[in-house]
Order: sequence, then structure tokens, then C-alpha cells
Amino acid sequence: MRSNIKYYFAAVGLIALFVLLNSVYIVNQAEQAIVLQFGEPKQVVKDPGLKFKVPFIQNVVFYDMRLLNLDPPAQEIVLNDKKRLDVDSFTRYQIVNPLKFYQTVRTEEQAQSKLAEIVNSSVRKILGKITLQELLSEQRTHIMQDISKAVKVDAQQIGVSVADVRIRRADLPLEVLQAINARMKTERERDAKEFRAKGQQQAQQIRAAAEKEKTIIIAEAEKQAQIKRGEGDKEAIKIWNDAANQDKAFFEFYRSLQAYRKSLSDGEASMILSPESDFFKYFRKSLKIGKENN
Repeated sequence: MRSNIKYYFAAVGLIALFVLLNSVYIVNQAEQAIVLQFGEPKQVVKDPGLKFKVPFIQNVVFYDMRLLNLDPPAQEIVLNDKKRLDVDSFTRYQIVNPLKFYQTVRTEEQAQSKLAEIVNSSVRKILGKITLQELLSEQRTHIMQDISKAVKVDAQQIGVSVADVRIRRADLPLEVLQAINARMKTERERDAKEFRAKGQQQAQQIRAAAEKEKTIIIAEAEKQAQIKRGEGDKEAIKIWNDAANQDKAFFEFYRSLQAYRKSLSDGEASMILSPESDFFKYFRKSLKIGKENN
């Protein structure tokens, strides 16, 4: 009998402990909670500590109170000037109204999906009104402020406060970059051909000018040489004439020696002359003098 009583109290104790454990919950410093009764929100708890609820009837849903990050995938945006950009943005947000948050999106995963749609829609709407030049100018700060304002307004509908929205990166799509690079390469090749053609044209002009100057210099030099040669010949003739006038016999003898040397130095030359010719006059004289000496 006593043994049955012990088992009875032990069972009651276990049931009471089980009920007690299902009657309390703990809210951490970084959390906020909603008490639900049959799926309906009954209480919002933001103060940390040990809390109580009706066991088996009520359950608790916890949400993070800290600043959270949202990093959606990059999306392609068409700007007002028809330029396409791959825009990568990030958002920092906080759950400030857990009741509305639970009623609209329920879970943080669904909230991030919904918030990503809001951010992408706002980014697409704002950037679709501007040009690439405006995005790259000093207006970028105001553009980001407009995007943040639009996201904050829409995010309030799901109980979220958006602290900031930033564009991390805005690049041209890969195919556009490849097309731009190809066009730039073509333009540079065209410029190189134009520069090369201009260089060749200038080189030809320089060569032509140099050849012309060379021809003029050579012609002028030949002219001066002819003048100097003529002056030299004139001076030589004058000297010969002066020498001939001083001693005609020696001049005649010297001229004959030059004729002998010129005619006899050419081994292939042949002459048919009479021994009595005046050409051999000095030879005959030299022979007579030789015979007389003997």
C-alpha cells in the first residue's frame, strides 16, 4: 500500500514538473516574443527575463531584436538612358513591431524574402528614373537617400524598420562589358592605323624634303666644283702661257715629254708614224747626242 502511494506521488510530481516547465519561458536580451493562444497573438513581450504562460494552450514565438543584414542577389537594372547595370545592394533592418511582423510574414525567412522584393522594387523604380552619368556624379548620395526612404515606407507594412540601404556594387553586365571592350579595341586599332598612316605620310614628306635638299646641295656643290675647276683650268692655262712665253723651247720639250708618256704608257695603244715625223723630233736629237758622245 505504501509502495503504491509513493508511485502515486512520484507520478503527480512528474506531472506537476512537466506542467511547470510548459508554463514558463525565458526571453533573452536580444529577443522579443509573442504569446500565441491557438495561433492567435495574445501578448507581446519585449522585456527580458523569466515569463509565464498557460501550459498546453499557449505557445511562444521569438524574434531577434538586433540589427539584421539583408544581402539579396544582384539584379539587372535598366536606367533612364537605356543603360543596363548589375546592381548589388545590402540592407540593414530591425524588427520593431513583432505583432505586425507575425501577422504579415510570420517567420524571419519569409520576412527577408519580402524585404528583398521591397528593396529590389524600390531600387529598380528609383534608378529607372536616372541616367548612368547622374548615378556616377555627386547626386549618388541623394539617390541613395531616395531609395532608403522608399524602402522604409514599404518595410513598415511588415513591422520592420530599415536603418540603411546601400548599393555595394553597380557594374555593367558581362556581355555589355565584352561589347564595350571589343568596341574600345576596335577604336584603338583604328586610331593606331590612323597614327601609323599619318606617321608614314610624314616620313614620306620628310624623305622627299631630304631628297630634294640633297639634290639641291649636290647640284650646288657640282656647280661650285665646276666653277672652281674652271677657275683652276683658267689659272693653269695662264701659268702655262706665262711659262711658254718665258722659254718656248723648254715648253715645247715639256709638252712633247707629256705626249710621249701618255702615248707610251698605254700598252694597248698603237701608232703608225714616220720616223721623220715631228713627234719623234726629240728622240732623234737624243740619238744624235748619244752617237756623238760615243
